This record gives sequence, structure tokens and C-alpha cells, in this order.
Amino acid sequence: MNYIENKVFSEINIGDSASLEHTLTIKDIELFAIMSGDVNPAHVDIEFAKDDMFHGIIAHGMWGAALISTLLGTTLPGPGTIYLGQTLKFSHPIRLGDVVGVSVTVINKHEDKNIIEFECKCITQDNKIAISGIANVIAPSVKIKRERIVMPDITIGAPKHNILSKKLYSLKDGMKPLITAIVHPVDELSIAGAVASAKDGLITPILVGPAQKIIDAAKAANVGISGYQIINTMHSHESADVAVALARAGKVEALMKGKIHSDELMAAAVNKQTGLRTNRRMSHIFAIELENYSKPLFLTDAALNLFPTLDEKIDIVQNAIDLFNTLDMGVPKVAIVSAVETINEKIPSTLDAAALCKMADRGQITGGVLDGPLGFDNAISPEAVKVKGIISNVAGNADIIIVPDIESGNLLYKQMTYMSKMEAAGVILGSSVPIILTSRGSDVESRKYSSLLALVYSRRKHLK
Repeated sequence: MNYIENKVFSEINIGDSASLEHTLTIKDIELFAIMSGDVNPAHVDIEFAKDDMFHGIIAHGMWGAALISTLLGTTLPGPGTIYLGQTLKFSHPIRLGDVVGVSVTVINKHEDKNIIEFECKCITQDNKIAISGIANVIAPSVKIKRERIVMPDITIGAPKHNILSKKLYSLKDGMKPLITAIVHPVDELSIAGAVASAKDGLITPILVGPAQKIIDAAKAANVGISGYQIINTMHSHESADVAVALARAGKVEALMKGKIHSDELMAAAVNKQTGLRTNRRMSHIFAIELENYSKPLFLTDAALNLFPTLDEKIDIVQNAIDLFNTLDMGVPKVAIVSAVETINEKIPSTLDAAALCKMADRGQITGGVLDGPLGFDNAISPEAVKVKGIISNVAGNADIIIVPDIESGNLLYKQMTYMSKMEAAGVILGSSVPIILTSRGSDVESRKYSSLLALVYSRRKHLK
């Protein structure tokens, strides 16, 4: 059992000291802002803090001062301490990721009132004094020993379900990592995402791109790549061509997009002579974990096919169903969405939706239950379905959303990303190997999640 125990006034001598160390995280900043009401953008807004003057400055001295208070109240003198006041100087910013060393040292004692003066310091990992000053406390006169209270883990915002990611991690047990060509990983996010995926046992990366730029990106991201093969190329076009050639030759099992435009990578992948075509149209699928939806939601196609024809939509639908089935998630409910839930000849996507549903009835699309056209609200909201009187096995409970075109799909995806704080994985199917494709601005977790999705799909697809 863990305890905290104080030192009473008579036990404390001039020169006694105590210290702690803490790494500043974004969660610390958010919690401090919530408790204090301090929403100064220089303290809590990362984007505001990106100019030269404020680069990375997202905490102020009062956060560090709180650490000083913690040390005095729990360690020296400890429980029973009464804080009288402090005089602190804030000399250097504390940045996200800084490791802050906090110390308090006894410099004076006043016997008549049990008052102790402490010299206080907060020093960053690069030996910069961020905070310095004096604190005055009344030290306890009675010995106190108490069990240390374990503080609850606090979630900022609604908890994520993480249903799909948990399932995928359970399915991946025993699977060999996918040998994956990382196409042009010359920025911090793409190289960090690849290395993080490798450390999780999801991929074995082969880094394809200008060698020095890859090395520089890894150094900037503070990740080690000495154990990974680098295939040197001159530019992004060559990176795409080389990576696709590796996949075509069976030397890699997947591709992962780095800092390269999607159309540049896909131009190599869809080349009729040298690409990765199959008898199925390639399409992109986002697997999404939403905070306010009870289950994973698959969205297609928001990243690859611009304005797909009816024939192309058949493959888009079938690719998504196949992915869902391969992940052993049951029979998916597929919502073909449009602006309205009724068939209207002036809105071509409603005609496509009706045709796709009839194709499913006749066995031209298999493995899922389709309905459409449906408005997006009708697809995911039981309340909207009830209000509009829609009778459907899909409406209000969709597993897969089929959008009319890339404009509507990409807008929907971006809205979810930036306003709903979703977790999303992105993968292209219909090619001879899966292509892990996220936005160039996607974080490391999204890249890992995408690698996990590709791994489980690739290893299980023969079980369908």
C-alpha cells in the first residue's frame, strides 16, 4: 500500500529539499484550462502558438506553480501544510513535451509560528529555469500518515467506443507483420506513423524515397530507422513507381502513403501495364470510430473515385462489404445516401441508389443488406427514421455509408474529423495489395489504425 507522510516543523532543517519530475502533456493543459477557466490562446491553443514568438508555448507559470504546491502539500512538509503565500518569477516558457523538474529547498525557519520559507524552482530538461521564487508555509506540528489517494483517470470529452480497434487487435494475434513499402516518407508524420506501426508489430517497413530526406525526417521526428531498409529514389514520382513495382513483384504485401499526393501514388497503382489492377475497381474505405455512434461506421468512397458511374459503384459497395465480412463483423447494413430519401430523376444519385438495391436483390451484390436512397440522417438516426416514417432494415442503423461522389464523401469525412473528433483508418481495396492511405495531415494513431486494418484484412481475406 502506498502512503504519504509529513515532516513536522521540528523534523525539518535548513537545506532539506524535495523534488518531482513531470512531462507536460496536452491533457495537462486541457485539464488546467477547465479547472482555471484560463482560455488564453497562448496557453491552450497550439495553432495560435506556432508563430516565432510563441512557438510551442502552451502553458504558463501558474501550471508550474501548481506543481510546487503539490510538492509542498504531499512531500515536504507534506499533509497538514498550510500554504501562506508565494512570490514567483516566470522566466522561461514551458512547452508541450517538456520534462519539468520541480524542487523546493528550506532556506529559513521561524520558530514562533512554525513558518518555513522555501526556495522553489521549475527547470526544463534543457536546464532552463522556467520558474523561481519563494513560498511560505505553516508546517504541521502533528505527525500524519495517510494512504495515498489514487486519482481517477479523466477523459476529456465523451469516451470513444474503440469497438473496431479492440476487435482488430484481438484478431491480429499470431499474425506476421505486413511487409509494407512506405511511399516517400519524407516528413515527420509519415515516418513516425510507419515506425509506430512497426513497433506495434503491424508492418515491416521498407522506406522508399530520397534517402537523406528520409533520414532527416526521422531525426526531426526523433524516431530510429537504422533497422529498416531504405530504397533511394530521386523524387516522389519515382518513389510511387518503385513501390508499385515492389508490390507487383511480390516483394511487399502492402503500400503506405507518405508525403505524396494521392493522385500521384494512385497514377502508378492504376497503370494498366505496370500497376496493381485486378478485376475489381479500386476504392477507398474509411473505418470510423465516432463518439456519438454506437458502433463502427464505414465510409466509402471519400478519397479516390471522383464521380463514380453505376458500374463503378457496384465495386465500391462490394469492396466495403467484403472488408466488413473479412473482419468477421456479420452482415453489414449498407446505406446508399443522397440528398433525399425518395427517388427523384433530377437527382441521379437517387436513381443509382435504387438500382444498387435491386442489384443486391438479384444477387449482383452479395454479403450485405442494402437500402437507398437515404438521407444521411435517415441512415444513422433512429429518431429521424421515426419522424419520416421510413420502414427499413438499414435506416437508422447503418454499418456502411455509400456516398454519391468524392465531394460529398470528403466533406462528410472532414466534418467528422475536425468537428466530431473521430478515430479513422483508411485503406484502398480492389488492388492486388491493400494501400494504406490516410490524409497527409493524419496523426500517428490514425496511421497505426490504418496499418492494423490492412494487416487483419490481408491475413484473413482468404477465409471469406
